[in-house]
Amino acid sequence: MNLPNRLTLARIFLVPVFLTIVTLRIKYGDIIAAAVFILAASTDGLDGYIARKNKQITTLGKFMDPLADKLLVSAALIVLVELGKLPAWVAVIIIGREFMVTGLRAIAAADGVVISASKLGKWKTITQIIAIVAMFLYNFTLQIFGFDFARVAMGVAVFFTIWSGVDYMAKGWHLLKKGEY
Repeated sequence: MNLPNRLTLARIFLVPVFLTIVTLRIKYGDIIAAAVFILAASTDGLDGYIARKNKQITTLGKFMDPLADKLLVSAALIVLVELGKLPAWVAVIIIGREFMVTGLRAIAAADGVVISASKLGKWKTITQIIAIVAMFLYNFTLQIFGFDFARVAMGVAVFFTIWSGVDYMAKGWHLLKKGEY
């Protein structure tokens, strides 16, 4: 169990902490939840950086890292929908794209092909994190920016989500065209 894998597991363990804070509806709960979300999300880039730098890439890490990301983002989106802060269709698009890309990666892996994260995929992740944090800090960001920054940020995140999903599918289409699946 190396440090990158520990960071990935920490991200997974922070998901229920994040959800508990949100659902307790305590004073400053949105701010605390946003801070926990930021902490958890920051482990994503850090674990990958450390794994590559120290040549500690493991099979466990390859499996757990994207799972941890999807758990964190999906939990946040679902809770935002539950709180009435986000339309359900936005969560469905983002989570649906994750299922689609995960399925494509599974098909590719069966053929011995690894589909790595693209630059668009990284932009998708960054914009989603910013948008989710902004949604939790809605009133605060409204005061700072003077406009509905959270909704604009979520719109940008949806744009990058769709664009990166189309990009992954276009690049992996040949795997699906074989007709064996």
